[in-house]
Amino acid sequence: MRASKVAQRQQAVSGVPGRYARALYELAHETQSVDPVAEDLRQFQTMLDGSEDLKRLVRSPVFRADAQIAALQAILKAIGIGPLASNFILLTARNRRLAALPETIQAFLALIAAERGEVTAEVISAEKLSAKHVAELKDELMKRMGANIVLLTRTDASLIGGMIVKIGSRMVDNSLKTKLQNLKMIMKGAG
Repeated sequence: MRASKVAQRQQAVSGVPGRYARALYELAHETQSVDPVAEDLRQFQTMLDGSEDLKRLVRSPVFRADAQIAALQAILKAIGIGPLASNFILLTARNRRLAALPETIQAFLALIAAERGEVTAEVISAEKLSAKHVAELKDELMKRMGANIVLLTRTDASLIGGMIVKIGSRMVDNSLKTKLQNLKMIMKGAG
């Protein structure tokens, strides 16, 4: 492996999510199942983004590990998540690291992107983007970054409108929520 790929991987992940993501990546790579695991994790993340109950289960330290594991086992089986991704998600619950799972999934996907020479961009929008808008956004980002782009999208209704685009340490916040907050600050200063 080239030194630059190793450096890209190290930059892509850090902290607890990074350690877990690296371990999963190495295991998935050894078993030649990187793509299926990535797809399973994307599917779980999509479900997590769309369910307040699942978010509460994952984020809340109030739930005991055995309760989280039992609920997750039923969910993972119902949506058909493969054994490696299922075992990984359950491991995070057993180790009381479930709250870090969304960041771990992002770190895992970033490792894949770095290995393939791609740049990962996370787009958070107030409403689900149409396929046309996703394609246009991806094309524009590819032009600006000069690299293949892996676009990860999710929604956050609290943004009211607009979107936030994150690429590495760079972020462009063009959400209506932020614009209104800035206007509020300006209005306070003017009064």
